[in-house]
Order: sequence, then C-alpha cells, then structure tokens
Amino acid sequence: MSENPKKKAGPLARLPRGFADRGPAEIAATNAMLETIRKVYELYGFEAVETPAFEFTDALGKFLPDQDRPNEGVFSLQDDDEQWLSLRYDLTAPLARYVAENFDALAKPYRSYRAGYVFRNEKPGPGRFRQFMQFDADTVGSATPAADAEICMMAADTMEALGIQRGDYVVRINNRKVLDGVLEAIGLGGDDNAGKRLTVLRAIDKLDKFGPEGVGLLLGPGRKDESGDFTKGAGLDEPAISRVLAFTAAKGADAQTTLANLDRVVDGFERAAAGVGELRTMAGLFAAGGYGEDRIVIDPSVVRGLEYYTGPVYEVELTFPVTNDEGQVVRFGSVAGGGRYDGLIARFRGEEVPAAGFSIGVSRLAAALKSLGKLDAAAIPGPIVVLVMDKDRVADYQAMVTELRRAGIRAEIYLGSSGMKAQMKYADRRGAPAVIIQGSNELAAGEVMIKDLVAGAEAAKSITDNAEWRAARPAQFAAPRAGLVQAIQDLLSKS
Repeated sequence: MSENPKKKAGPLARLPRGFADRGPAEIAATNAMLETIRKVYELYGFEAVETPAFEFTDALGKFLPDQDRPNEGVFSLQDDDEQWLSLRYDLTAPLARYVAENFDALAKPYRSYRAGYVFRNEKPGPGRFRQFMQFDADTVGSATPAADAEICMMAADTMEALGIQRGDYVVRINNRKVLDGVLEAIGLGGDDNAGKRLTVLRAIDKLDKFGPEGVGLLLGPGRKDESGDFTKGAGLDEPAISRVLAFTAAKGADAQTTLANLDRVVDGFERAAAGVGELRTMAGLFAAGGYGEDRIVIDPSVVRGLEYYTGPVYEVELTFPVTNDEGQVVRFGSVAGGGRYDGLIARFRGEEVPAAGFSIGVSRLAAALKSLGKLDAAAIPGPIVVLVMDKDRVADYQAMVTELRRAGIRAEIYLGSSGMKAQMKYADRRGAPAVIIQGSNELAAGEVMIKDLVAGAEAAKSITDNAEWRAARPAQFAAPRAGLVQAIQDLLSKS
C-alpha cells in the first residue's frame, strides 16, 4: 500500500521586517490618546481632513527622508496607465497637493489636522519601522510667525492634556533662516550646495548624541563610531566649522540672552537677522500667552532634517528619564516636530504659499505615555457571553444577546461546538466580565444563571479546596429571565 503524498506546504506565516501587528489593547489605548489630541487641535480651530495613502510619485517631490535607499525612501509601483504611484512617507506632502488642488475652495488661512499611517522604505531596526502613525496639524496661508507660535503653544497644551507634566517636556524652537544665513556666509548657498547643506543639517541634528566634538567631525572629514563604521562628513574647513558650532552654542540662560547671542553670530547677514527677528516676535507671543520657558525655549541646535523648512522649526522633547530593557537610564527625546515650509505648495502653484505645521509620532509618544502610567494599555472589557446549553434552543440564546446589545451592552452568543467547560474557558480568554447560563432547570424556573467571572476570580484566590468551592459557588446568582438586562447592568456598574 503506497503512502499518502505529503500535504503541500502553504505560504509561511511571517511578518515583513519593519512592520508590526497591533492587538485590541494597544489599539484601544492609542485611540484614546488620539481622541485627546484631536480635542486640543479642535479647541484651536483646526478641522479634520483625510488624504489617501498613495500619491503620484512626482507629487511627493525631492524632499524624501532616505535618499540612499531604493526608490529614494518610498515604496512605489507603476499603475496600469504607466503612472508611478508611491505610498506617502509623511502627511505634509499630501496636504500640499490637497491644498493646491482645492486652493480656491478653501478658507484661508486653512487650518487642518489629520492622522494616519506613513510608509518609509528605510532599513528597519530597533524602534525604526517602515509603517508608523503620525498626527499632524498645519496652518496654510499665514506668513506671520504668530502662526508658528500658535502651533508651539498648541503642542505644549497637547502634552499637558495627555498627562505629561510641566517640566517633563519642552518645546524647543529655532529658525532655519538663521542657520541658512550662516551657511550662506560660509559659501553653502544656492542649489548646487543642497546636498552639502543637508549633510550639515544632519550633523547638527546629532548634537545631543555626539556633542560638539562629534558634530565637528561630521561637519569636517567625517566620524568613525565605536564599531568602526565611518560616516562621511560635510568637508567644511575649520573656520566654517567654528562658525556653525558657534551658532549651535548660542543658547543662553533665557530667551533674551539667546537672542542677543544670535544677534552677534549673524551680524551683517540680512536673512539670518530676519530669522532672529521672527524668533523675537514669537518669544513675545509666548510671554503674552503665559507660556514660560519651562514650556517653550529658543534653542539654536534645533534644525530638523528636511530641506523644505524655510523659517521657524520646532520639536517637542520629553525630558523625563526612563529605564530601558537593558536597565539603562535614557530619555525618549523628540516625539513631535515641524516648522514653516513656505515653498512646498509652490511646486504645484508656481507661487509661494506660506504654511506651517507639526507632526506627532504617535507610536513613540504612546510608548512614553505608557512609561509614565498615563496610557491605559489594558484590554477593553470583553463581551458578556451567553452559553449554549441546549443546541436546539439557539434562538432563545440569540434573543438574550439581542436584548443586551439593544441596551448598549457588549454581548455575544457562543458560536463554537464545545461543551460547557470549553465555553467557560472561551469566555475567560475573551475577558468576559460574566457569562449567562440557561439550561432546562433555569428555563423551567423562568430564570437565568449569571456567573460574575471578575468577582469569581477574586473569590477563587482565597478558596483552597473543591468542597469549599462548591459550597461557596462564588459570584454566581440567579436572576429572573425578564430582568436579565437589569441584572447585567447592575453587575457591570459594580466592576
């Protein structure tokens, strides 16, 4: 007798690198956080808009996050009409396209917010995902630095609405006009130097990590890290490096000292001086609004990595220490950032349209809130489970479920084929607060039996023998069938 042929293997169940599944507890906690953010944004007069995950590739522009990767940092495909489409890598480029396409129909300044997943074709690693969620807010059509100041104040209010106390976060602001003026002064102006400017920006962005000495190497010949990997530098000479580092070191004990230091650094350079003037205006608005330097500070080391920023830039940094999985004390660092991008919409319209906005990294902020105990990651309560004791009475059990649902109570009928013991185990795994039982005896008495699984689990901790368990019948009680809904409502109100 020949052996049966082996069953053909199907595809291997595996998750692509850089992506993550999310369960109900994480989803519920994240949704609660998003709702809090949304309420703050709407308090400031921002309104929701949603754009699709795909855009025409040319609409995303040249300002891509990881230009040394295939597809320049984005995931792309060619449509059947030979048009190239790409998954959005942020929420700002799609907004620029949306505003340009609907420009005449929108009230301006146009204030909008949107949340959604973005996708980056980058090398994944610890805490570095290819798909992650952002929550953005932008003002389009206002050239005044008051629009930037408002976004910074809203960012501060958002952190506190989420339960992050004053002193555990700071909104740090700078102005790219100041840095761009410094770069022009050392010969890095114009389109021909765009690549080198980006290298300088990325170097300055590492100031907290590597310090002035490490950044100086990245501005000059390059830097070798502890593992021996070498990062090529911007190739600046010593006077140019000194000037850039002097700019980043201009932060003083208070806003007025910082602004005075910047005045000296940019003396004689009109564009840079205009940037300092905008920072001075913003500082006055913060003071008028009651936002002290314990919440918002001017910090010349903030640069933001993307080239499209044209004025004020800002970051929200969490300053409280946490202990990581290796037992090391670390800080979360930046969880949000943005700035002014007056040239982005001009790509579509051929004329400059002022715009400013910022983006919250949802997953990173959620992790921070969880570490503070400010994010309830517990699973949402499971449904009431109606057990199927007699298979020929499914309609009766379905009627119970329907009554509970109409009363706004999560409920389900057991749809498997197992017996009572397995059904109880199922209810436990679903996190059900209670089960409803009606066998022939309960039916004859016009009752239902309700097992309070939460109270039962607590009572069981103090019961050590089966006889005691049977005598106690913990958290189990009968209720009239007609009073089922009221009995469950009373039970849930006590939990």
